[in-house]
Amino acid sequence: MSIDRAELTGRFAALTTAHVADACLRAAVPVRCAPEGVRPVLAGGRLAGGVLPARHVGSVDIFLEAVDRAAPGDVLVVDNGGRTDEACVGDLVVLEAQAAGLAGLVVWGLHRDTADIRSVGLPVFSLGATPTGPQRLDPRPAEVLASARVGRWTVDPGDVALADEDGVLFVPAGRVGELFDLAESIRDTERRQADRIRAGEPLRAQVGFGAYLAGRAENPALTFREHLRAVGGAIEE
Repeated sequence: MSIDRAELTGRFAALTTAHVADACLRAAVPVRCAPEGVRPVLAGGRLAGGVLPARHVGSVDIFLEAVDRAAPGDVLVVDNGGRTDEACVGDLVVLEAQAAGLAGLVVWGLHRDTADIRSVGLPVFSLGATPTGPQRLDPRPAEVLASARVGRWTVDPGDVALADEDGVLFVPAGRVGELFDLAESIRDTERRQADRIRAGEPLRAQVGFGAYLAGRAENPALTFREHLRAVGGAIEE
């Protein structure tokens, strides 16, 4: 990781996943978001940490093994294939993760024990809840603790998970510092734009929207994103 864990959490505390996603666009880094259904169990939940992957095969021992090899501040990323017929994580796993110093969990599947998980307070993001646990025990794949799939993305310990109320984003650990630099610049630009709107200067005036329309009339291929780059706007990236 290009920044240490304290800096990771400290800097992300002043950012949003939207800021970092825009930074990915600007840096030509793939924007790897969990599907929109993955939401925080506790309102306002946020997390940032290195990916600790685990593929669920029906038994909790996979999670205990993952936590046993975790570093403080890691995020347990559970791959249950997006299944909605069973819960794969409950309050005991969340408590165990908290006791080991993990930053939280991202579950590509369902959880249960919602009230107890909320009382623990550790950030958990999942597709939702169901009362039933797994009624199966599948063969253990070789890569069970090497990588996890979340939606269409495969993540591993070379990635960092960032999550807030907008959702979950995965970024390469080696580029976190660069992406945070860009995200902070985007955030600051947007804040200045918001202050100017509140002061009575419409966003259209700030970004020269009339000039963009005139330019597009002359050059139909001109995109608003190209125009924004030219004038220093930050709306779309």
